[in-house]
Amino acid sequence: MINENAFLINTSRGGIIDEKVLYDALKNNKIKGTALDSYKEEPLENSPLVELENIIMTSHNGAYTKEAINNMGIQAAQNLIDVLEGREPENRIN
Repeated sequence: MINENAFLINTSRGGIIDEKVLYDALKNNKIKGTALDSYKEEPLENSPLVELENIIMTSHNGAYTKEAINNMGIQAAQNLIDVLEGREPENRIN
């Protein structure tokens, strides 16, 4: 179903969006516009998306708030405490 008034806002991961299909939809006015904060390939280079007028592109700025930065610091400190006290950290990166 095509909706020429629809906006796609990706607040998830870049890999869930097929950027070639999105480009076609935007270029041919199948959707009104989009906002993206992450991309399948990063850093974003040589993407035809950058030539479009109906797109807002940022680079992982979605989580750049005072609250988010504070929470990330608290989580990192808690992970460190957990490891030093012999517990599995809640936010383990493999």
